[in-house]
Amino acid sequence: MKINIYIIDKKSKKDLYSPLIEHYKKSAKAFAQVEVHEIFTKEIAKAHDVSAAAAQKQYAIALEKYISQGYTVVLDPNSKEVDSYEFSELLKDRGVVNFFIGGAYGFEREFITKSNKAISFGKITLSHKLIKVVLMEQVFRGLTILHHHPYHK
Repeated sequence: MKINIYIIDKKSKKDLYSPLIEHYKKSAKAFAQVEVHEIFTKEIAKAHDVSAAAAQKQYAIALEKYISQGYTVVLDPNSKEVDSYEFSELLKDRGVVNFFIGGAYGFEREFITKSNKAISFGKITLSHKLIKVVLMEQVFRGLTILHHHPYHK
């Protein structure tokens, strides 16, 4: 199984969260290959200075080539909240799962409707770097649930 996380964020060589990301990637290796793809273009940077709608459009343009590959899940605060067991079902019996984390303005509705599923981790606002860690932990937890590993208890 391969799991991709696509996030609208500037590539960071080292930050506070890098060791946690690497920890969860390594921990998940027994169950799946997990990759994080940070995407940030000049067009996204420019669009941030124009409007939220312009930024959302650029997020969609930057990510559109990945939305039709594998099973796609968009993180969207306005979608249905899931618990860890529901989250694990997103991974069950899938070859490739792609998760999408939007930029500061989230995703336009059209991009969300192109995905197989949209989920929420709750109504609180978290930084992109922190939600990436939360998603990585949930991916690992979901994999352990599916494989009856004791981590999730």
